[in-house]
Amino acid sequence: MGIQQAANQLEQTKMDIKPRVGLLIIGIILLGANLRAPLTSVGPLVTSIRDNLGISNTLSGSLTTLPLLSFALLSPFAPRIARRFGMELTLFLSLILLTIGIGIRSVGGVPTLFIGTILIGLAIAIGNVLLPSLIKHNFARNIGLMTGTYAVSMNLCGAIGSGISIPLASSSGLGWAGALGCWGILSLITVFLWMPQLRRPFKSGKDVQTAQKDKKINLWRSGLAWQITFFMGLQSFIFYTVITWMPEILEQKGLNADEAGWMLSIMQLAVIPITFLVPILAGRLQSQRLLVVPPVVFLITGIFGILYGSTLFIPVCMILIGIGVGTIFSLSMMFFSLRTQSTHEATELSGMAQSFGYLLAAIGPVLFGLLHDITHSWTVPLLMLVVISALIFIVGMRAGNNEYVTK
Repeated sequence: MGIQQAANQLEQTKMDIKPRVGLLIIGIILLGANLRAPLTSVGPLVTSIRDNLGISNTLSGSLTTLPLLSFALLSPFAPRIARRFGMELTLFLSLILLTIGIGIRSVGGVPTLFIGTILIGLAIAIGNVLLPSLIKHNFARNIGLMTGTYAVSMNLCGAIGSGISIPLASSSGLGWAGALGCWGILSLITVFLWMPQLRRPFKSGKDVQTAQKDKKINLWRSGLAWQITFFMGLQSFIFYTVITWMPEILEQKGLNADEAGWMLSIMQLAVIPITFLVPILAGRLQSQRLLVVPPVVFLITGIFGILYGSTLFIPVCMILIGIGVGTIFSLSMMFFSLRTQSTHEATELSGMAQSFGYLLAAIGPVLFGLLHDITHSWTVPLLMLVVISALIFIVGMRAGNNEYVTK
């Protein structure tokens, strides 16, 4: 009788797990969608926000910098929070915080604009750090596929956020506050669809056994962990610098504002297929060193093309830059799983790399602009990006080795 009961329980467990895994996959896709759109939707509306609220260029510019600083500040603590409350509950609370932040930001006043922006940044920081670990924890045999899936969702919705902000604000009559507030609908839907994950969090035997061991590990002393950290951080430096300054550079090369904006969209669209394919390929290889070479070549070629090439080649150059940063970003996400031996290790590495990475991302546009102010030219700042690309190659070749951050 006991054997029969056990068999029945096992069968019932299998039946329970199947729909829950499906809900988990949907939840991960929606989580990815929430990681970029609330931020990318701001850029096109900055001028409207500035004019409507009467704030300075410096304050309006900080709307894009504040979330990056929030990422840098909270990312190191995200693993501890997840260890205390569990990943599923921590992600659930971050979604609630995100929804609250979007609502506060959309009230329409200056204080609420910045308070909401900070809350949004803190909420997204949690998702940035924990999602790669959640995938490693629940989809150990399909890390590449699931990483690619959520990365596509993240980048696609990020591009949509940039594209529909102006139409939502103007054509629909919502204004900038209403257009930004629409993303609260997505986060609220995700909150409800994530609730089933709170009932019975997945727990792997290996993670239970290694949890105490992981607490004693200091990845800040690991050379490989630092290589991965710089690999991601330098990519973020280039990406956010290009997003910030490339439209102005292209306008000075003869494109109008609309054309420059489309070039940026082309770059972001080029990222989408790459962020799906690269994780799958990386997951099938023991060493990812060969995958480091092409994106660096694409980056350098694209930057030199922008600097010295004809305007006819600008679309090609932007596609090359998009493929470059997309590949490096995808490899960074995969390294969090491939270079660690447990979920806790992956979370710690993700927190370390993203903290430093987004600090560099916040510094990049400022340093780039400073070099332009000093030299009164885009040549030196763009050559700096070439040097950064070369550094990515150096650290990437080490990060691509088939070894773990802890022995």
